[in-house]
Amino acid sequence: MKSHISKLMFTVLAVLLCFPASCGKLDVVGKDSIRSFQAVLETVPGGAAADGQYGGWTLAAPDKSARFIWSRNYAESPLHDVMILFDAAPFTGAGLDAAKLPETISVIEDKIIVGTKLGNEELRYNGEPSPIASYEQIVSLKRNSIGYHGALDHYGVNLGDGSLFEWARDMAANDKDIVFVLNPEPFIRAGVDPANVAGWVFAKIFVDDENGKPIEVDKLLKPFDLR
Repeated sequence: MKSHISKLMFTVLAVLLCFPASCGKLDVVGKDSIRSFQAVLETVPGGAAADGQYGGWTLAAPDKSARFIWSRNYAESPLHDVMILFDAAPFTGAGLDAAKLPETISVIEDKIIVGTKLGNEELRYNGEPSPIASYEQIVSLKRNSIGYHGALDHYGVNLGDGSLFEWARDMAANDKDIVFVLNPEPFIRAGVDPANVAGWVFAKIFVDDENGKPIEVDKLLKPFDLR
Protein backbone atom coordinates (compact mmCIF):
# COMPACT_ATOMS: atom_id res chain seq x y z
CA MET A 1 0.00 0.00 0.00
CA LYS A 2 2.83 2.40 0.94
CA SER A 3 4.59 1.63 -2.32
CA HIS A 4 1.40 2.35 -4.27
CA ILE A 5 0.89 5.69 -2.50
CA SER A 6 4.53 6.67 -3.10
CA LYS A 7 4.21 5.93 -6.81
CA LEU A 8 1.00 7.95 -6.98
CA MET A 9 2.60 10.93 -5.23
CA PHE A 10 5.59 10.77 -7.57
CA THR A 11 3.25 10.81 -10.57
CA VAL A 12 1.38 13.83 -9.23
CA LEU A 13 4.67 15.66 -8.58
CA ALA A 14 5.89 14.85 -12.07
CA VAL A 15 2.77 16.44 -13.53
CA LEU A 16 2.99 19.52 -11.31
CA LEU A 17 6.66 20.10 -12.12
CA CYS A 18 6.31 19.44 -15.83
CA PHE A 19 7.70 22.17 -18.09
CA PRO A 20 6.60 22.74 -21.71
CA ALA A 21 9.98 21.76 -23.18
CA SER A 22 9.90 18.31 -21.60
CA CYS A 23 6.16 17.68 -21.39
CA GLY A 24 4.75 18.81 -24.71
CA LYS A 25 1.53 16.84 -24.30
CA LEU A 26 0.65 18.97 -21.27
CA ASP A 27 1.59 22.31 -22.84
CA VAL A 28 -1.85 23.87 -22.64
CA VAL A 29 -0.58 27.43 -23.14
CA GLY A 30 1.46 26.59 -26.22
CA LYS A 31 -1.28 24.58 -27.90
CA ASP A 32 -4.13 26.91 -27.02
CA SER A 33 -2.12 29.91 -28.14
CA ILE A 34 -2.12 28.40 -31.64
CA ARG A 35 -5.93 28.11 -31.59
CA SER A 36 -6.39 31.68 -30.37
CA PHE A 37 -3.80 33.12 -32.76
CA GLN A 38 -5.61 31.43 -35.64
CA ALA A 39 -8.83 33.08 -34.44
CA VAL A 40 -7.09 36.47 -34.52
CA LEU A 41 -5.79 35.84 -38.06
CA GLU A 42 -9.33 35.04 -39.17
CA THR A 43 -10.76 38.17 -37.50
CA VAL A 44 -8.26 40.97 -38.11
CA PRO A 45 -9.19 43.01 -41.21
CA GLY A 46 -7.33 41.62 -44.20
CA GLY A 47 -5.89 38.70 -42.22
CA ALA A 48 -2.15 38.08 -42.39
CA ALA A 49 -0.15 38.92 -45.50
CA ALA A 50 3.25 37.86 -46.79
CA ASP A 51 5.96 40.39 -45.95
CA GLY A 52 8.68 40.38 -48.58
CA GLN A 53 10.77 43.09 -46.93
CA TYR A 54 11.32 41.22 -43.65
CA GLY A 55 10.90 37.63 -44.85
CA GLY A 56 7.79 36.57 -43.02
CA TRP A 57 4.17 37.43 -42.32
CA THR A 58 2.59 40.67 -41.22
CA LEU A 59 -0.53 41.28 -39.15
CA ALA A 60 -1.59 44.92 -39.32
CA ALA A 61 -3.62 46.82 -36.74
CA PRO A 62 -7.02 47.95 -38.04
CA ASP A 63 -5.78 51.55 -38.33
CA LYS A 64 -2.48 50.44 -39.95
CA SER A 65 -0.46 52.31 -37.29
CA ALA A 66 1.35 49.16 -36.14
CA ARG A 67 2.20 45.70 -37.40
CA PHE A 68 3.33 42.41 -35.89
CA ILE A 69 5.77 40.51 -38.11
CA TRP A 70 7.01 36.94 -37.63
CA SER A 71 9.57 35.09 -39.72
CA ARG A 72 9.02 32.37 -42.28
CA ASN A 73 12.60 31.14 -41.96
CA TYR A 74 15.05 32.14 -39.21
CA ALA A 75 18.02 31.40 -41.45
CA GLU A 76 16.92 34.09 -43.89
CA SER A 77 15.44 36.85 -41.69
CA PRO A 78 17.13 40.12 -42.68
CA LEU A 79 16.51 41.78 -39.31
CA HIS A 80 14.47 40.07 -36.55
CA ASP A 81 12.46 36.87 -36.38
CA VAL A 82 9.63 38.48 -34.39
CA MET A 83 9.03 42.22 -34.27
CA ILE A 84 6.55 45.05 -34.10
CA LEU A 85 6.79 47.97 -36.50
CA PHE A 86 4.89 51.18 -35.73
CA ASP A 87 4.60 54.84 -36.64
CA ALA A 88 7.42 57.01 -35.29
CA ALA A 89 5.52 60.32 -35.46
CA PRO A 90 3.72 59.97 -32.09
CA PHE A 91 7.07 59.34 -30.38
CA THR A 92 8.82 62.17 -32.20
CA GLY A 93 5.95 64.44 -31.18
CA ALA A 94 6.45 63.36 -27.56
CA GLY A 95 10.13 64.33 -27.56
CA LEU A 96 11.98 61.37 -29.08
CA ASP A 97 15.64 61.87 -29.97
CA ALA A 98 16.20 58.82 -32.18
CA ALA A 99 19.97 59.09 -31.80
CA LYS A 100 19.61 58.20 -28.12
CA LEU A 101 17.75 54.93 -28.71
CA PRO A 102 19.68 51.68 -28.09
CA GLU A 103 20.94 49.69 -31.06
CA THR A 104 18.22 47.09 -30.44
CA ILE A 105 15.57 49.62 -31.55
CA SER A 106 15.64 50.63 -35.21
CA VAL A 107 14.21 53.76 -36.81
CA ILE A 108 13.70 53.27 -40.55
CA GLU A 109 12.20 56.25 -42.38
CA ASP A 110 8.95 57.00 -40.49
CA LYS A 111 8.77 53.70 -38.59
CA ILE A 112 10.21 52.30 -35.35
CA ILE A 113 11.03 48.60 -35.11
CA VAL A 114 11.33 46.62 -31.88
CA GLY A 115 12.08 42.90 -32.04
CA THR A 116 14.48 40.03 -31.51
CA LYS A 117 16.15 37.09 -33.21
CA LEU A 118 14.90 33.66 -32.18
CA GLY A 119 17.59 31.59 -33.86
CA ASN A 120 19.30 30.73 -37.13
CA GLU A 121 17.49 27.52 -38.03
CA GLU A 122 16.41 26.66 -41.55
CA LEU A 123 12.71 26.06 -40.91
CA ARG A 124 11.05 23.05 -42.56
CA TYR A 125 7.35 22.77 -43.36
CA ASN A 126 4.92 20.02 -44.25
CA GLY A 127 3.58 21.60 -47.41
CA GLU A 128 3.67 25.32 -48.18
CA PRO A 129 4.53 27.79 -45.39
CA SER A 130 1.58 29.73 -44.02
CA PRO A 131 1.11 32.36 -41.31
CA ILE A 132 -0.21 29.87 -38.76
CA ALA A 133 2.41 27.24 -39.70
CA SER A 134 5.17 29.79 -39.03
CA TYR A 135 3.61 30.64 -35.67
CA GLU A 136 3.49 26.90 -34.87
CA GLN A 137 7.25 26.83 -35.49
CA ILE A 138 7.70 29.36 -32.68
CA VAL A 139 5.66 27.18 -30.32
CA SER A 140 7.53 24.06 -31.38
CA LEU A 141 11.09 25.40 -31.46
CA LYS A 142 11.08 28.53 -29.27
CA ARG A 143 8.43 27.74 -26.67
CA ASN A 144 10.01 30.06 -24.07
CA SER A 145 9.10 33.00 -26.33
CA ILE A 146 5.37 32.33 -25.81
CA GLY A 147 3.70 33.34 -22.56
CA TYR A 148 0.35 33.81 -20.86
CA HIS A 149 -0.53 37.17 -19.27
CA GLY A 150 -3.14 36.38 -16.64
CA ALA A 151 -4.04 39.99 -15.81
CA LEU A 152 -5.33 40.56 -19.36
CA ASP A 153 -6.11 36.93 -20.25
CA HIS A 154 -3.74 37.19 -23.19
CA TYR A 155 -1.18 35.01 -24.90
CA GLY A 156 1.89 36.79 -26.22
CA VAL A 157 5.18 36.65 -28.09
CA ASN A 158 8.19 38.05 -26.24
CA LEU A 159 10.03 40.61 -28.39
CA GLY A 160 12.86 41.10 -25.89
CA ASP A 161 13.58 43.74 -23.23
CA GLY A 162 10.00 43.83 -21.92
CA SER A 163 8.19 44.42 -25.22
CA LEU A 164 5.57 42.00 -26.56
CA PHE A 165 2.80 41.37 -29.02
CA GLU A 166 -0.27 40.01 -27.21
CA TRP A 167 -3.71 38.71 -28.21
CA ALA A 168 -6.82 37.61 -26.34
CA ARG A 169 -7.23 34.00 -25.32
CA ASP A 170 -10.97 34.46 -25.89
CA MET A 171 -11.94 37.44 -28.04
CA ALA A 172 -15.62 37.07 -27.14
CA ALA A 173 -14.77 37.81 -23.50
CA ASN A 174 -12.11 40.49 -24.03
CA ASP A 175 -12.22 44.07 -25.34
CA LYS A 176 -8.48 44.08 -26.08
CA ASP A 177 -8.18 41.51 -28.87
CA ILE A 178 -4.63 42.47 -29.87
CA VAL A 179 -2.19 44.68 -27.99
CA PHE A 180 1.20 46.08 -29.02
CA VAL A 181 3.22 46.34 -25.80
CA LEU A 182 6.38 48.39 -25.34
CA ASN A 183 8.83 48.73 -22.50
CA PRO A 184 8.80 52.55 -22.14
CA GLU A 185 12.20 52.84 -20.44
CA PRO A 186 14.44 53.09 -23.54
CA PHE A 187 12.07 55.65 -25.03
CA ILE A 188 12.03 57.70 -21.83
CA ARG A 189 15.84 57.69 -21.82
CA ALA A 190 15.66 58.97 -25.42
CA GLY A 191 13.56 61.97 -24.37
CA VAL A 192 10.00 60.67 -24.77
CA ASP A 193 7.27 61.79 -22.40
CA PRO A 194 5.35 58.48 -22.27
CA ALA A 195 2.10 60.12 -21.16
CA ASN A 196 2.02 62.19 -24.35
CA VAL A 197 2.55 59.54 -27.04
CA ALA A 198 -0.56 59.90 -29.21
CA GLY A 199 -2.39 56.62 -29.80
CA TRP A 200 -0.56 54.79 -27.00
CA VAL A 201 -1.62 54.32 -23.38
CA PHE A 202 0.97 54.71 -20.64
CA ALA A 203 -0.19 52.40 -17.85
CA LYS A 204 0.83 50.23 -14.96
CA ILE A 205 -0.02 46.57 -15.43
CA PHE A 206 0.59 43.41 -13.47
CA VAL A 207 2.94 40.77 -14.86
CA ASP A 208 4.59 37.71 -13.32
CA ASP A 209 8.23 38.02 -12.35
CA GLU A 210 10.80 35.25 -12.91
CA ASN A 211 9.50 33.50 -9.77
CA GLY A 212 5.88 33.64 -10.90
CA LYS A 213 4.93 36.43 -8.47
CA PRO A 214 2.81 39.35 -9.73
CA ILE A 215 4.58 42.70 -9.94
CA GLU A 216 3.43 46.07 -11.27
CA VAL A 217 5.36 47.53 -14.19
CA ASP A 218 5.05 50.47 -16.59
CA LYS A 219 4.14 49.73 -20.21
CA LEU A 220 3.12 51.59 -23.33
CA LEU A 221 0.07 49.87 -24.80
CA LYS A 222 -1.69 50.09 -28.15
CA PRO A 223 -4.81 47.91 -27.85
CA PHE A 224 -7.43 47.10 -30.49
CA ASP A 225 -10.87 45.51 -30.36
CA LEU A 226 -11.30 43.55 -33.59
CA ARG A 227 -15.03 42.93 -33.28
